[in-house]
Amino acid sequence: MDTERLERQIRFIVEIDRLKQVVRQTILTDRTRQENDAEHSWHMAVMVFLLSEYANENQIDLFRVMKMVLIHDLVEIDAGDTYCYDEHGRQGQREREEKAARRIFSILPVDQAAEMTDLWHEFEDRITPEARFAAALDRLQPLLNNYTTEGVMWQKNGIHREQVLERNNVIDDGAAVLWQYAESMIHDAVEKGYLAE
Repeated sequence: MDTERLERQIRFIVEIDRLKQVVRQTILTDRTRQENDAEHSWHMAVMVFLLSEYANENQIDLFRVMKMVLIHDLVEIDAGDTYCYDEHGRQGQREREEKAARRIFSILPVDQAAEMTDLWHEFEDRITPEARFAAALDRLQPLLNNYTTEGVMWQKNGIHREQVLERNNVIDDGAAVLWQYAESMIHDAVEKGYLAE
């Protein structure tokens, strides 16, 4: 048995427990608190297999999508969560996340570190059908929570319809049917006063 390899894997597993401490701007549907990154990643992992029939591409590798949604926010252990509508906070975000990816993934054995890094870049750059579908779910999940909570966080942060449409239109690249659903939800949110025009 390669004990060094196992020890590195265990160190990584212990390290990523810290993802449970990264608080997001999205609140739970019962409005009791904000969700953490680990909860967000779990929610998306369930969405991968439940909504896979809506991916634009018929023959995507769902296991690859699953890996992407589970690891895409690990960089936030170091880089922190950046609110998607915070233009100032998004400046330098990629550099902060690249630095975090190097540190966190380097805990793993070299081959797994390379795989994680490649998956993270694939997701961030949306260069494959799998990454585009994963990104679609990453945008849809908080949109659902915002709608279900009657736009509490949208209102708290002064978010308008055009911002939400612009932020989430990448759903169309990975799952056009889900984008149609999202657009109707955004329209309904405006109609109901959850989201400012």
